[in-house]
This record gives sequence, structure tokens and C-alpha cells, in this order.
Amino acid sequence: MGMNRSKDWYEQGLRDFERAKLDFEYNYYEWACFTAQQSAEKVLKSLALMLGFNVWGHSLNEILNVVSSRIEIPCEIKESAKLLDLYYIPTRYPNGFSIGKPADYFTEKQAREALDAASNIIRFCESYLYR
Repeated sequence: MGMNRSKDWYEQGLRDFERAKLDFEYNYYEWACFTAQQSAEKVLKSLALMLGFNVWGHSLNEILNVVSSRIEIPCEIKESAKLLDLYYIPTRYPNGFSIGKPADYFTEKQAREALDAASNIIRFCESYLYR
């Protein structure tokens, strides 16, 4: 059994969140949505590892399902996860849409919502992590 990498996942997740804010600031809304998803995924994986779970894949919803056997997950956290899960693929690949590229579809409003959702998940995880 290797050492627990929880803190590494947590710290990279925080860094990804800072990057998501930069993406937002520079109007890369599709990237802000994706990077927000990544930040929440990494911090959630950190929490899962701390609780003794080894999780794979990129679905925040699925990671929360695993973690929910040990801790209670509030409704708004589940909703934040579902919102962010929508941004894992279509934010990056043109074939997620019938025409055009991701940059044509993602808006400032969506990016702001994604940042808020990631922030909610990070704060929730932090109530169990390194405090």
C-alpha cells in the first residue's frame, strides 16, 4: 500500500481553482467551466482518499456516491457536482455540439456558476480536510 496522496490531490485542486479564476478573468469561459470541474474533482478525490476510499474516473456525482457511505452529503453539494459533471467533456471537444466549437457555447454566466459550484464543493471538503 503506497502512502496516502490526499494532500497532493487537495493542493493541486486548490491550484486548479486559482487557474479557473484566471480562465474566467480572461474570458476563456469554456476552460473556466472545465477547470472548475477539475478543481472540485481533485479536492473530492482528496476527501475520498482521506476517508480510505480509492476512487477512479471523473464523475463528481460518482465520487460523492462513494463518499456518502461515510459522511452525509448536502443536497446543494450534490447539485453542484451534477452541474460540474456536465462540463467535463463538452467544454473541450467540438464534437460535443452539432456545429461550432466549445468557445461558441459557454458563457460568462455558466463560468460564474461553475466557479461557485466548485467553491461550494471545495468548502464542503475542507470542513473534513486539513482543518
